[in-house]
Order: sequence, then C-alpha cells, then structure tokens
Amino acid sequence: MIPVQPWLPMPLLSVLLLAMWLMLQQSLSLGQLLLGGFLALVIPLVTQPFWESQPTVKRPWLLLRYVLRVLGDIIVANYEVSKLILNPRSRMSPVFIEYPLELKEAFTITILASTITLTPGTVSANLRRDRRTLVIHALNADDVQATIDKIHQRYERPLKEIFEC
Repeated sequence: MIPVQPWLPMPLLSVLLLAMWLMLQQSLSLGQLLLGGFLALVIPLVTQPFWESQPTVKRPWLLLRYVLRVLGDIIVANYEVSKLILNPRSRMSPVFIEYPLELKEAFTITILASTITLTPGTVSANLRRDRRTLVIHALNADDVQATIDKIHQRYERPLKEIFEC
C-alpha cells in the first residue's frame, strides 16, 4: 500500500482527480496542469475528516481473483436473468433473504453489498442496525439456504481473506 503523507492523505485519489481534471479540460497546458495539481492536493486534504479508515489489502492477488470472479458471475447472471425473463413459461420465485453477516468492518460490508447488487437478479435491500444481517432481494431463489451458502462461499469468505477481517 502507498504510504500516507500528511500533505498527501490519499495519493490514489489525488492522481485520479488530476487525471479527471485534465480529461474534462481536454488540455495538457501548464496552467491546467498546475490548477489540476492544486485541486488534486487540496480536495483530499479538505475532505479527509469525512473519510472512514479503510482496511489494508493483505492479499492483492486474492483481490484480483475476486474481481475476476465477480465479473464472471455478472456475465453468467445476466444470461440467466435474461433467459428467465424472455421465457414465457418460466416461473420466478422472488424472495427476501436475511443473510447473516460474518464481516464486521463497514468497508468490507459495503463491498459485499455492492457485489450482491451488481450481480443481476439480486439486490442488497437493507443492512440491519446491528450490522449482523443484510437483507437481500433475489429475483429467483428456490432454495434460500443454497443462496446464502453461495454468497458466503463466493463473496464473503474471500473478502475476509483479502482484508483479513
């Protein structure tokens, strides 16, 4: 992980802000580089108190594997949902699932909820106040326990390994 400097609290965000500024301006002139660099330094400094601390990635290769798995699951789920919707004889069985969380950190819970929502056919609907249960709406889930087990094996357990929660 990139070490944090007091004058550069979020280096990756600063680089992204500068790149975004230059793309929006469609110019690499000295004035735009200086103004974009200034904004890229000042914005993270001003917004730093509002950012939650993020856990460090302990195993980056597992993170890459996780991202590839999610992308593959999105493709497969798109196919399955389109087949379900386009087939007039198919019977959907939508259900709300109360998923018991093992994750404790807000950042990793957010990644899990986002992953579930990105996968077509499922939406993260609510996080209970105790942060131990995530309510998920599934478009077609015949076996609720199998869906819970699949989410745990494919998404939650790897997140625990990646961030060592």
